[in-house]
Amino acid sequence: MTARVARVMIDSPVPALDHLLDYAVPSEIADRVRVGCRVRVPLRSGGRIALAYVVELTDSSSFDGALSDIDELVSEVPVLAPEVWRVARSVADRAAGTASDVVRLAVPKRHVRVEKAWREAEPQSGSVTELPLTGYVTDDSITQQGARTALMAIPQLCQTPGGVTIGRWALTVAELASRVLAAGQKIIVAVPDYRDENQVLTALEHVASPDLISRVDATQPAAQRYRGFLDCLHPGPRVIVGNRSAVYAPAADLGAIIVWDDADSLHAEPLAPYVHTRDAALVRQQDSGCALILLSHTRSVEAQRLVEIGWFRACDPERHTQPRIALTDPATDGDAARIPSSAWKAARTALDTGPVLVQVARPGYAPVIACQRCRTGARCRACGGALAITRSGQPPQCSLCGALATDWRCDECDDTRLRLVSRGSERTTEELGRAFPGTTVITSDGDQPVERIPARPALVVSTRGAEPIADGGYSAVLLLDGDRMLAREALTIASDCLRWWSNAAALATRGAPVILVGVAGRLGTAFATWTSAAFAAQELADRRELAFPPAVRTVSVSGDGDAVDAAVARLDPAMYRDVLGPSALPDGGVRSIVRFDYAAGPEIARTLRAAVVENATKRRRGPAAKGGYQRPPTLRLRFDETELVT
Repeated sequence: MTARVARVMIDSPVPALDHLLDYAVPSEIADRVRVGCRVRVPLRSGGRIALAYVVELTDSSSFDGALSDIDELVSEVPVLAPEVWRVARSVADRAAGTASDVVRLAVPKRHVRVEKAWREAEPQSGSVTELPLTGYVTDDSITQQGARTALMAIPQLCQTPGGVTIGRWALTVAELASRVLAAGQKIIVAVPDYRDENQVLTALEHVASPDLISRVDATQPAAQRYRGFLDCLHPGPRVIVGNRSAVYAPAADLGAIIVWDDADSLHAEPLAPYVHTRDAALVRQQDSGCALILLSHTRSVEAQRLVEIGWFRACDPERHTQPRIALTDPATDGDAARIPSSAWKAARTALDTGPVLVQVARPGYAPVIACQRCRTGARCRACGGALAITRSGQPPQCSLCGALATDWRCDECDDTRLRLVSRGSERTTEELGRAFPGTTVITSDGDQPVERIPARPALVVSTRGAEPIADGGYSAVLLLDGDRMLAREALTIASDCLRWWSNAAALATRGAPVILVGVAGRLGTAFATWTSAAFAAQELADRRELAFPPAVRTVSVSGDGDAVDAAVARLDPAMYRDVLGPSALPDGGVRSIVRFDYAAGPEIARTLRAAVVENATKRRRGPAAKGGYQRPPTLRLRFDETELVT
């Protein structure tokens, strides 16, 4: 029997519309409407037409009145797969957000031409080559249905059969993917950025034919991304590779999800409802029953918590695969230079055989400058932002408003001279060029990224996370500015530094020296001995004592003062540990942080969600003289935001 009622999700961020609405299915499109297809439906207010997705089809409705008809069938392609809708609803409920915000991340905008070509093309049946799983276990336990594994990557480089150098972790992804594909299932691989995607795609070239590989990435041209998304709708085996949104890709028969480097900040979704890739993957794993692998060179504190509560199994490589790491502290070595003499010698020796990587803290020329006489930090007179020198020979420039400080004068001592407090990638490149005449010096940072370099002597100065891959690996790796990296005020800074240094060390050729400058103590020891799991365990223990994430969950409630107070007042004090704030925000609003245990998460999300809906429906009238409608008071929620704790 043809369905006569469609339950649809309105594509709208309005909280009051975050539920399914019933519409009548006109007879002329009744045989073409399918679950997941796009439609347009009327809204009763103002005669507006809204885009929506069909979530259910039924013969009856619980609504007693007359149903409005669907206005238009936009497309017959079921782009909102049932499994994606379930995950979107669960993720939104966990973060007190709207399901439409999650669906907007999952389903790309429609391209009619691409969709038409996809519908006319015949699905291709590609080939799969199963690779042996080396370095960990020889059975299929990691990719078994329901398995959850925190997998430590082998910190080495390797070469594909085509002679391309990639990280050993990318080959591990290909090995795991080959097993899932051989079982006729799909696998999702979520990575931080395009560099990681390219490595995975290179490794997969010798595992599956191109017809079985889909790339879904927000940096792609819109048409390419939509075609890759549509290919995921085909049944059968497929590898889906992309950034954080890939975890929402349609995959009816999902065998496994791999999240590479889950502690990378690029996995933190900047759009509402701000759900981290790792958390979305956990929700999807529970919904589908697939395997979930958190793969990384260093164990994140969040993954360590999952291991300690028995939710994940830890799996580590052999100890003999760790890099050869040395710690150098200029203060104790009697060398006050930024690069100690031992590091200079290692670099000179390594340049005889290949490239040398030099990691620095920040891009630019002189990111931090101060008064030469009194050492007071140089500030912009227009906005108060910190001044920096972006290029050699140029005047200081404000890092916030961009104003040039050509006539700068110190407010404390009236001096006009400046000193360089820190050296960026370009200043380091300039200094190394003078110290190593005749040697090629390459800069790689956010402004001028370099993805690969050839296997010949060169000095490569890179900011953390922008290190190029050297063909055959680096002959030496120098990690500078460790003390300055640790000076950043953030809860996760120690774990972040360990991850930055470890990922850089994994780019060295086997047996090459890796030298960390300026860091000692527990963090330096954890890096030198390659024991990030033990360091994460200690970090987690410390955070339990302080009630910091991920030992507890947090929610940031921000907006107008009255709205924030009313939302927090809705919560039963028995549901949470404490409330921090309210504290003032630069935009004139306030913010309160609620800390609570994981078990209380669903109830707190429901309660605060109700506060958001109520706040959004308020109407405020301006003064009688002005009249008119004013926007309701702002109220924003963000769960599990670790940057709030500094």
